[in-house]
Amino acid sequence: MERNQVIDAELKDLGDLAPAGYFVALHIRFAAPLLMFQTYDPSWADHYTKNAYALRDPMIAWGISRTGATRWSAIDLPDPFGIMATAGTFGLRYGVCVSCGPMSSRTIAGIARSDREFTDEEIADATGHVLKLHHESQPPDHLTAAEIAALNVIASGDRYAAGAARLGISESALKARLTSARQKLFARTTAEAIQRAKDYRLI
Repeated sequence: MERNQVIDAELKDLGDLAPAGYFVALHIRFAAPLLMFQTYDPSWADHYTKNAYALRDPMIAWGISRTGATRWSAIDLPDPFGIMATAGTFGLRYGVCVSCGPMSSRTIAGIARSDREFTDEEIADATGHVLKLHHESQPPDHLTAAEIAALNVIASGDRYAAGAARLGISESALKARLTSARQKLFARTTAEAIQRAKDYRLI
């Protein structure tokens, strides 16, 4: 199974555990995650974004400051903006935060339900899925010299034909190198791959 298929399967299993949705930020570096997935109610996601809650969310603060898993009700950090109570009005009354990985590449996830606390078994299950997602989405430590050269010619503004000519390769070879770089960086577009490669100091 390819990495993307494994990630999709793990997200499906996580979704089955979280009737009110989930949030997963994988490999947070320089304040931004490599990948982010969430299935919370869109109205809550909009409210959360509009109010810049990410900077004030006790769950995120807990996940950044420690690793492991905890029920939202056990988070002992201040919540002066009442984010947890507000989440409850959108159906996210009970939840779990899971955090793993080094500070330089932290993964933070939240799962929610509206009817009851998660059991210890469910928390262990969710933790396993988050750990697998963290492992499967590990960003590359390097790109090949050919992939770096391909990204750099496009980053400099060249179109495919001009970039390929500059590198002395065919246009299809250039596209193959860009595709490989995109896959390694979990990027949908070449522009996104270039930005991620820069963010991760790969180019």
